[in-house]
Amino acid sequence: MGIPMPETAKFYLSEHPTIMNFQWSPAHAWGSTWSFLFATIAAYIAAASSLHLLLLLIRGRHPLPLGPFPALHSLAVAVASAAIFAGMILCAEAEIRDTRWFWRRTRTATPIHWLLCFPVGTRPSGRVFFWSYAFYLSRFLHLCRTFLTILRRRKLTFFQLFNQSILLVMSFLWLEFSQSFQVLAILSTTLLYAIIYGYRFWTEVGFPGASFQLVGSCQLAMLGCHVACHFGVLFLHLLGGGCNGIGAWVFNSVLNAAILLLFLKFYVARRSRKREEKENSSSSRSRRSERIEKKGS
Repeated sequence: MGIPMPETAKFYLSEHPTIMNFQWSPAHAWGSTWSFLFATIAAYIAAASSLHLLLLLIRGRHPLPLGPFPALHSLAVAVASAAIFAGMILCAEAEIRDTRWFWRRTRTATPIHWLLCFPVGTRPSGRVFFWSYAFYLSRFLHLCRTFLTILRRRKLTFFQLFNQSILLVMSFLWLEFSQSFQVLAILSTTLLYAIIYGYRFWTEVGFPGASFQLVGSCQLAMLGCHVACHFGVLFLHLLGGGCNGIGAWVFNSVLNAAILLLFLKFYVARRSRKREEKENSSSSRSRRSERIEKKGS
């Protein structure tokens, strides 16, 4: 049973010749070389650090007015993420439908097995990898948020540079080594980004925000789901005949663990800081009310 969607949308998201005939190679895909990847990351870190230092020297810590650019960036990321999510889920369904007959030779038992563990010998071509490439390209759009944050808040953290750089490397490795688990990772990540950046666009145009930490809570939930799926990949690799790109998966698992630890440290520190600010504001209000009562008496 297919996913209900207009046939025109299905064609442009999963059946278009550009999608069907995609190949990950320097001759067919922009940005598909190791030299490009490393040069991009080096340029990103150098540009972000230089801008941060330059603005501190010129204007101190006063923010610059950015107008509608943060809202437009959030809208662009939300729309791109929603499109990648829709395209990936349609192409994954089509790939499962069209290749199920071949699974007997590769010991792939169920669709969940295929989503977690590509058969050994899988090549980075076709529908699923087209949307994996689109996800890789969308990471460059995410890099722009670092510069918006520097211009608006005068803040640049190691976690921000590390997180953006590592996510770009991970999306490159998914394509370079046809890594297992990438379909579920892209679906969960793009769904999360569509929600988070849609929410950011909502608040940046002036609508009220949520009363709880929506962004941090969603990111924490996604990281927890990814950890659980990594155990599934390991189980299928050891007992199910092997998964494609397992070397890249091990490297990505280490990077994911590092991101998770840094995020938890950042998340806990932020919650503690907000709790302290709330306690300080409440204590200052109570002292102010006490002074007013003394003056009245």
